[in-house]
Amino acid sequence: MRQALGRSLLNDRTRTKSTAFSREERDALGLRGLLPYNVSDLETQKMRVLENMRRKAFDIERYIFLTALQERNQTLFYRTLIDHIEEIMPLIYTPTVGQACKEFAHIFRKPQGFYITPEDSGHIASMLDNWPENDIRVIVITDGQRILGLGDLGANGMGIPIGKLALYVACAGIQPHQCLPVMLDVGTENAELREDPLYLGYPHPRIGGEKYDSLVAEFVDAVQMRFPKALIQFEDFQTPNAYRLLNTYRDQVLSFNDDIQGTAAVALAGVYASTRISHKKFEDLKIMFLGAGSAATGIADLICAALQQKGLSYDEARARLWFVDVEGLVVGSRTDLMPHNLPYAHDHSEMDFVSAIQTIQPDVLIGATGAPGTFTEEVIRTMADINERPTIFALSNPTSSAECTAEQAYQWSKGTAIFASGSPFDPVTFNDKVHRPAQGNNAYIFPGIGLGAVVADATTISENMFLAAAEALAAEVTDQDIEAGAIYPKLPEIREVSAKIAERVADTALREGVAQVEYAAGYTQAIRDYMYDPVY
Repeated sequence: MRQALGRSLLNDRTRTKSTAFSREERDALGLRGLLPYNVSDLETQKMRVLENMRRKAFDIERYIFLTALQERNQTLFYRTLIDHIEEIMPLIYTPTVGQACKEFAHIFRKPQGFYITPEDSGHIASMLDNWPENDIRVIVITDGQRILGLGDLGANGMGIPIGKLALYVACAGIQPHQCLPVMLDVGTENAELREDPLYLGYPHPRIGGEKYDSLVAEFVDAVQMRFPKALIQFEDFQTPNAYRLLNTYRDQVLSFNDDIQGTAAVALAGVYASTRISHKKFEDLKIMFLGAGSAATGIADLICAALQQKGLSYDEARARLWFVDVEGLVVGSRTDLMPHNLPYAHDHSEMDFVSAIQTIQPDVLIGATGAPGTFTEEVIRTMADINERPTIFALSNPTSSAECTAEQAYQWSKGTAIFASGSPFDPVTFNDKVHRPAQGNNAYIFPGIGLGAVVADATTISENMFLAAAEALAAEVTDQDIEAGAIYPKLPEIREVSAKIAERVADTALREGVAQVEYAAGYTQAIRDYMYDPVY
């Protein structure tokens, strides 16, 4: 039994210490002879991980190596990720996760997460009993139809829930065993994937309509029975489905859509912080969006609510928000608009993108197109002509889909741009000044939202929680960040940022009557006591 325990410990990713087991532990646990002589502490093991990771020639190889480490030794994986998050987050999430999703079936090693297909209709509740953990608190689910800016990747999109939940753990200390990645594999319109002999997903065209909605409803109901305290995060759904599911479930169960609401909060926080550089009042800003999908309209909806908090009426707030899509300026005379675009279809003549900038003269330009290079030199120069410090958000992921690069934004604006992007860019030196591009990554928001909801045992996620999260994030931007032109905190500070956001979210939940757990001394200590700290 002792020998079996030893072998079991070595192969259990959640309990293993690998070469860090002490001599006393090796004797007591039946490990003597199963490990090399030297006892390595966690710091030494991290050195070995980093050395092996860095010798890989390509980022996708580093992704595969880190995924294998996560499966082999969970503590070591998260300790290394937390302590080197600036280097490793781009490898386990954007931009590398985009390539990993495209190649998911080809680099597949070991099953992770939970898969649901149309053939599972009527069986989802019993299937969830197969999951080995009983106290799931955070679920990230995708149907793979709109993965980053890469389109329909079907079941290959499972890389997104896996990556998002790794960030929940690393950035906010959600307990790893309380996380569940889910792939709603309802087929794919990507014929190349369906014909790939290595593709692992449901090899049929996508289902839709009532069958699709029924499958989602069955999943949500099954979660309420099996994991009643779980937060459901909808991720990378195509715009019509994203809005319909959000509107269906936002007031029924603990859930949110990260592409709509998480992106909105992180963008709002960046806009708040940008005013410390531009010296303009938030309530006076005019904001233009390139792209009119779920991410862009989600941002606009939250900014509209924030402007109303500042005293503007709904119509006054809406009048400050303008959209441009592939057909040009979104205006009331157009007949091709979707329902979520209609509130921002103003009474104005139709015109192209550059003409709209020249005419409306926005203070802030936000790109959420998934189309690279759409912030051209003419666009950036036009923004710089009408603003002393133009604010430019190129939010599309991965890096290859960004509307412009940091270097382009600074060069074309002659160093005046306040720049933020969805994926990371290196610092840029222009006219002897070093500019630090800010990364407006949703990882600044969704982990803190989840942490606050878990600790408060919230029953729903409200718009006010996202407004509070945006304010909390903006407040964490230091004077040193602002001096460097950055409107988000540095990534190594993200766990503290998430804790501050969680406090505001939990307090909001309590104030709104949706928190089921209250602490006499407040949530501060409870949040820190809950947060997972990967140590042996």
